[in-house]
Amino acid sequence: MKKPFITIERQYGSGGSVIGKLVAEKLGINCYNRQILDMAAEEGGIDKEQLESAEETVPTSFLYSLLMSSNPTRSVEDNLPLSDRVFILESRIIKKISQNKDSFVLVGRCGSYILEEKGCFSVFIYAPHDYRVKRAVTEYGVKESKVENLMKKTDKRRETFFNVNTGKNWLDKDIYCLCLNSELGDELCADLIVKAYNEYNNKK
Repeated sequence: MKKPFITIERQYGSGGSVIGKLVAEKLGINCYNRQILDMAAEEGGIDKEQLESAEETVPTSFLYSLLMSSNPTRSVEDNLPLSDRVFILESRIIKKISQNKDSFVLVGRCGSYILEEKGCFSVFIYAPHDYRVKRAVTEYGVKESKVENLMKKTDKRRETFFNVNTGKNWLDKDIYCLCLNSELGDELCADLIVKAYNEYNNKK
């Protein structure tokens, strides 16, 4: 089965977003990241800052949410907490884009799970602790005194959002087609992803 879409999950400070953009440029396709949040906010009629905050909130159990949806005048989705609705909204946007695009790069948003049936080349970008700290300070402009806490908080949020919504383990290397240490360099990582992606699809 060909894998028309490339999905990237990444640790904070690993440069996964930058690498995703480089991959898209090399392949001549679109790269989606925060644009998904913008489109989901517009479709759901929800303030973007409010939706972004919901992304940082631990989702509840979906089954629990359904049981709590007792108001007969509203749809099941409307009764869900925003922390759960954000995944539904973003999934809908991603699936809609996948119907209109031959291929694209998607950073985060549980892309490997949402696009699994359509075929996706899933990548996980990681890096050593000190490398990520340095990158956050020099490239993201984060104060050195706040890096450790922000890094732990962001990675935990991404891991929880992924695990709760997919039933899989964000850190399990077996669920990805390719795992890369970005200390190799952004450009090299992008080249490796493009090469692996093209060779995989050419064999099918």
